[in-house]
Amino acid sequence: MKKLTLAVLCILSSILPAQNLANKQEVTLNFPDKAVHQAVQNETDQIFNKLVEIRRRFHENPELAGQEGQTQELIKNYLRDLGLEVKTDIYGHAVVGILKGDKAGKKIAWRSDMDALPNDFPDPEAFKSKVKGVQHGCGHDVHMAIGLGIAEVLARNKKSLKGTVYFIFQPEEETFKGAKEMLNKGLLSQIDPQEIYGLHVTALPVGQILVKPNEMFAYQKRVRVQMKNDLNTEDTNALTKKISNSLSRFSEGSKPWEIQNIVDPKIGLSNPGTVFKDYRFPGGKFSSYSKNGVYFLETDLYETNASQLDQIIPDIKKVMEDSGYKDQLVSISFIQENPTVMNNEKLAVAATDILQNIYGKDKIVSDYGQVPFFNDDFSYFQQKIPGVYFFLGGSNFEKGVIAMNHSPNFQVDEESIRTGVKSFSSLLIERLKN
Repeated sequence: MKKLTLAVLCILSSILPAQNLANKQEVTLNFPDKAVHQAVQNETDQIFNKLVEIRRRFHENPELAGQEGQTQELIKNYLRDLGLEVKTDIYGHAVVGILKGDKAGKKIAWRSDMDALPNDFPDPEAFKSKVKGVQHGCGHDVHMAIGLGIAEVLARNKKSLKGTVYFIFQPEEETFKGAKEMLNKGLLSQIDPQEIYGLHVTALPVGQILVKPNEMFAYQKRVRVQMKNDLNTEDTNALTKKISNSLSRFSEGSKPWEIQNIVDPKIGLSNPGTVFKDYRFPGGKFSSYSKNGVYFLETDLYETNASQLDQIIPDIKKVMEDSGYKDQLVSISFIQENPTVMNNEKLAVAATDILQNIYGKDKIVSDYGQVPFFNDDFSYFQQKIPGVYFFLGGSNFEKGVIAMNHSPNFQVDEESIRTGVKSFSSLLIERLKN
């Protein structure tokens, strides 16, 4: 999960659990065969301990974006041992495993990201990183273990499997580069999935899956204001405060920047009254600096409403003019604006129905908000292939395990691996039939 701010330090222990082609995707549902999915659960249980060991091996040996060579080798060998066709010639250290069922059916992709983070945050795990300054502090080690587990469960059912599943192990997610480059290098000339799915483990209660149609994250824009003359500290603070006030929009009393509250059953993502919807706010203080006689102000902005994005620059311009800086203003521009994860509406509803039917409504819950500060380059796949991205709970509050990504003491309850493998193996089996 790409983090778009310098730091978000969250205290969660006090919270108790409680597009184009994509929009035309046709969805039909068949009633799931309970016996099939009981077998999926049994097979997941059989390989669970092995997957935990693999996850810990990834965790101990993390590799930064663009350096995932050992990770690639482990994934490649695991998939080949399952009997899958394996491609490693697409881009960087990417791996694509191809599982062809013995029966005709559609083609579906599952994506797992591979890279680790550059940080030295405290890590409470006994199996700490052996690489100084590098950690799996975002959960990609868990994602890879789940992807391999799904591949193994489905490979065991190859004779009854309809269609083809592509297991995409993607490098360089944290730099927001890997997915785009895989597509640019011709991924879709080698595979042709009709649907794509993926997940991200996060601070929700372990065992819970959260999903919604359309945007999963707020839109992030990094804005830059250029001025002719330097401002002193007092004037800079006054101006940026006015800009921040003019850009901020959120319901009275809410604080959508307090990301630890995403798991709060009263105001978090799973509540229709969540504070994480219909907001816009700057992500912290403006940075200011001078270069070649030009004065720069920069900040990140988070907006949930796509129709309001074009209004950001005019709103800032008006503040500048009203504050007496019209003649000093050189330009206002966006210097970073990545696409956001956009779930196909029909597939998201279908996936929810399938998973709730098999595993219960308490395990697969609706998401009513959009998460600030984070994003995922899975969005590039969704621009080409109708798809769905899920949040998977990794926290166990009673044990003090808090899966808040990119934060000190990030930790994941490994039962989330079991949940991920069985749930999404079942989902892919059902989607292959429809």
